[in-house]
Formats: sequence, C-alpha cells, structure tokens
Amino acid sequence: MIVVDTDILIWIFRGDIQIVEKFKKTVIESNGHVFITPIQIIEIYSGMINREEPNTIKFLETLNTINIDREIGMIAGDFVKKYRKSHNVTIADAITGASAKINGYKIWTLNKKHYPMFSRDEFVQ
Repeated sequence: MIVVDTDILIWIFRGDIQIVEKFKKTVIESNGHVFITPIQIIEIYSGMINREEPNTIKFLETLNTINIDREIGMIAGDFVKKYRKSHNVTIADAITGASAKINGYKIWTLNKKHYPMFSRDEFVQ
C-alpha cells in the first residue's frame, strides 16, 4: 500500500509516460491500495484550471483517501518540529508523511528530500 505525493499526481495529469505506466503497474500490484490525503486534494485543486476540473475530480475520486485525525496531527507536528529547520519540511509534507507512517504505507514521491523521516526502503522506488 502506498501514499502518492502531489508531485506524482501532477506528472500523471501532465501525461508523463513513465509515471503513468508506473502508476498503472502500482495500482495492479497493490490491488488498488493507492492512497492520497486531503493535502494532495488541496494542492491539486488549488492549481487546477476550470477546463481540467471534470477529469481531475474523476481521477481523484478513484483513489483512496486517508483522513487526517488527531494522531496524524500529533505525528506531523513532531515531524515539523524535528525537520523544519534542517530539511525545510512543510506542514503539508509532514501531514502526508505522518499519514503514510501511521498506516505503515510506503510513499511515492520525486521529492524525497521533503521526507527525511522515511528510510530508503519506505519509498516507492
């Protein structure tokens, strides 16, 4: 099971063949256990233009969503406190990371520097 970061979603929307093919393979291999958080929804919606809205909404609705709760908030707060100065970890990255960590999921991102709280084997390669 994996959490897909916003950068991967953007490359899917842009039609990057390698990312799209890897996404399809990941969906099959994980039996559809591909997740996003409300953070990815916020980030995608905030950059979406009107003509992209119908297809974007349809695609996002196919993904499972991890809801943010108190425990995720507490873990994310610890991540920001620990890594904000050294790695410039944002609240958005901390919430995404905490959502993956608490569920024992891997994270798929091209911005691994935003997730210093993950070991190499916790990333989708």
